[in-house]
Amino acid sequence: MKNDPDNKLLIKSGRLIDPVNGIDKVADVLVVGETVAKIGLVNEECENVIDAAGKIVMPGMIDIHVHFREPGNEEEETILSGSNAAVAGGFTSVVLMPNTNPTIDDQTSVEYAHRMARQARKTFIYVMGAITKGREGNQLAEMGLMADAGAVGFTDDGAGVQSASMMLIALKYAGMLDTVVSQHCQDNSLGSGGVMNAGYNSSVLGLPGIDPLAEEMMLWRDVQLVKKTKTRYHAQHISTAGSVKIIKEAKEMGLPVTCEVAPHHLLFTDDSISDYDTNYKVNPPVRTAEDIDALKQAVADGIVDALATDHAPHLKSEKDLEFLSAPFGIASLECALSLYIKALIEPGVIGWSELIRLMSAGPAGVIGVDKGRLNEGAMADITIVDPDAEYTIDVNSFKSKSTNCPYHGWKVKGKVQQTIVAGEIRYSV
Repeated sequence: MKNDPDNKLLIKSGRLIDPVNGIDKVADVLVVGETVAKIGLVNEECENVIDAAGKIVMPGMIDIHVHFREPGNEEEETILSGSNAAVAGGFTSVVLMPNTNPTIDDQTSVEYAHRMARQARKTFIYVMGAITKGREGNQLAEMGLMADAGAVGFTDDGAGVQSASMMLIALKYAGMLDTVVSQHCQDNSLGSGGVMNAGYNSSVLGLPGIDPLAEEMMLWRDVQLVKKTKTRYHAQHISTAGSVKIIKEAKEMGLPVTCEVAPHHLLFTDDSISDYDTNYKVNPPVRTAEDIDALKQAVADGIVDALATDHAPHLKSEKDLEFLSAPFGIASLECALSLYIKALIEPGVIGWSELIRLMSAGPAGVIGVDKGRLNEGAMADITIVDPDAEYTIDVNSFKSKSTNCPYHGWKVKGKVQQTIVAGEIRYSV
């Protein structure tokens, strides 16, 4: 994404919040080419000026867990449509999951995703390759070649690696490659065939459940493997109070373990499924009020490293199937920031600085990229937000191809005004 090196953009009088550099003040930001050139009072004349008075100017948001469905299911989402959705949601970088068709499990498929991202020219796109061939858990994928092609990590997302010996080998290889292994924690002996949280509601509704232990047992197992390998390990979309405890203990031991939380696990309980609405069907499933409380406390205590959407678009015809047959997933890239404001800022769990860290520097640290800050000399990936703007989430206005979103009609606050990627305005209201 090369910008004209002489291009200048001046962002005037915004509230600049950069948690990495401890900045929270009203300031101008001068961008020259792809770089932040000056922060402070800027008197320089510029042809391109954004009046950011009353707005928050922050490091570009990074989503480390999205599904863009290309190749294989382009009718649900493409890299182009997903990129348009990303910048509309304020994200300057996203990380693609490999559960496409065919799976992103070799060098060529990683290169293909990068090529399509360059053609889209909206957001920076990073790729996680599969841990195992076809995400089947039987044979290690070409991790070295995928890393050479630019993969920032490895995951069989959508399927946990069931074999401890296979996971151990993957961790050893990733350690040699200095990349992160991300895990969808689910022990299939406890979760296979389940469609919602196992508990009172699943019994009443007559739906097979996914026991919280399915997540916690695999997470505990993997932490033991990380003790042995010391490889960077990331737990995706944790959903239970028990998982919080395991992550907390791993961090206290000094292990390189990180985790993420998705908005639906902070906003919904399994009571939401009482009318069999498949828009609430996600994996891992929404849990209980006690789990939500534990996740929010983990965010407040700094146990959670990143907030991620797990953006999972599906066709309406697929979600209109009966609950057992409908696919898992919610499309939420374009309203994610507002959802986190509702879940975390409005109830006073955290403030803006911490929210921004969890959506910029935190995710950047998980995948090992030098982003998520706005000091002079940094890449000019910038999100500008009106924190007081109220709007109604309307799936019919989504840039995404899919509208499987339970938040339709919600009145929320916090509207993205501009998304600037490598010094260029890629989205503006």
